[in-house]
Amino acid sequence: MRVAGKVALVSGGAHGMGAAMAKLLASEGAKVVIGDLLESEGADVVKAIEEKGGAARFHRLDVRAEDDWRAIVAATIADFGRLDILVNNAGISGSAVEDFYDTPAWEALMSINATGVFLGMKYGIAAMKRAGGGAIVNISSISGVVGQDFIHMGYNASKGAVRLMTKSAAAQHGRDNIRVNSVHPGLMPPMRTSGRTADPQRRAEMLSRVPLGRSGRAEEVAHAVLFLASDDASYITGAELHVDGGYLAT
Repeated sequence: MRVAGKVALVSGGAHGMGAAMAKLLASEGAKVVIGDLLESEGADVVKAIEEKGGAARFHRLDVRAEDDWRAIVAATIADFGRLDILVNNAGISGSAVEDFYDTPAWEALMSINATGVFLGMKYGIAAMKRAGGGAIVNISSISGVVGQDFIHMGYNASKGAVRLMTKSAAAQHGRDNIRVNSVHPGLMPPMRTSGRTADPQRRAEMLSRVPLGRSGRAEEVAHAVLFLASDDASYITGAELHVDGGYLAT
């Protein structure tokens, strides 16, 4: 039980990689709060956790809304007494946008993918400081490290912002006993908001650059999150962990 007795909050935890993270953290002993806009799917994840003997709650969360973040952190403390782990996972893809200079797309990508992480850290760190410390894992992407010619630049910019906000928070809050790290998934199962990156031809092109020769699984990202959230990573902060099959090594 690598996070036994800990309390974790996972944004975007109702589906996909977020659901895999929530379930794995619960299986390793954490009490889990799921924040998402997908209420039915969130309830299903809570049920799956509880059926295996875990403890979980769902609270509606629009990561763009500061009031929602204030409320969900307060609800987490009301439900379970503290906040030890925050996983900023919620995000949208930029691969369904046709016009790479579409301004509304830029604003949506930055508000959800970047501002959502900023607000999560704003309220999560305040709660962790009161509790004496904690661990934050921010979900970036390989797109936060390199440029790409098939995606709205707002996605690269937002995920790059997550990468550097992580390092900034790590530098600022190490003495508060708060560790902050980022995970950078590579080619994974398509997101609900994916466009070109769900196209078989495009995926095959991307796969040709992956040294391990296959796409990743949501559970593999979840295990990286578990490691960074646990005491196994007690001397790791400000780091970026690429879960990409070697994509960024080429």
